[in-house]
Amino acid sequence: MNQNKMPRASVEPGESVDRFLDGRLSLIQSETGYRFSIDALLLADFATMKEGDLVVDLGTGCGVIGLILMVSRPVKKVWGLEIQEELSNQAARNVKMNRCSARMAVVRGDITRVPFKGACVDAVVCNPPYRKHRSGRINPHPERAIARHEILTGLGGITRAASFLLKPKGRFAMVYPAERLADLFSNLRRVNLEPKRLKLVYPSVRAGAKLALVEAVSGGRPGLKIEAPAFA
Repeated sequence: MNQNKMPRASVEPGESVDRFLDGRLSLIQSETGYRFSIDALLLADFATMKEGDLVVDLGTGCGVIGLILMVSRPVKKVWGLEIQEELSNQAARNVKMNRCSARMAVVRGDITRVPFKGACVDAVVCNPPYRKHRSGRINPHPERAIARHEILTGLGGITRAASFLLKPKGRFAMVYPAERLADLFSNLRRVNLEPKRLKLVYPSVRAGAKLALVEAVSGGRPGLKIEAPAFA
């Protein structure tokens, strides 16, 4: 992709354009609102993607995970689902700017009422809000608050949406706090998503795990592979 010939983006006041993946990807983000973190990059790298996969990214934000898959993995089509108007607008502009409109679409909608038919995709990814609704300080910026706290949806809503969307043997990849792994596994199995891969992410060799990357399979058999740790 020739970044020098990228289509001009409509950048709104309070937004910036940043380049990633050695310049292969350019992204519009809010300067003061929600900005994606390394969690999204880790998840995009971790998720199993096969040639020709149809993928839904739940809570796509500015579209970063879907766009990384577009430029680095052999997927056929990605739909990014985002409930917040400003973020869905950013994601749509990012798709256009990176010339991915033929293979990625942004849909404004609610994870708890996904606007897709059931059993329609091969893979689902999600970098969800991590914090329980009434835990800790809620960020005064609504965009950041919704992205970080379970205000509009919780873990159960996310796993139900993934289960509904996936074809039999389809894959659901998610990043979540390591301390909430028991909750995640319980919710996955409740909707017939069997955890199959686990990678723990540590801030240093002397610290406990902070994040967990988990991939589950719809209707999969029991058997969890614990992969080598990551440090970030």
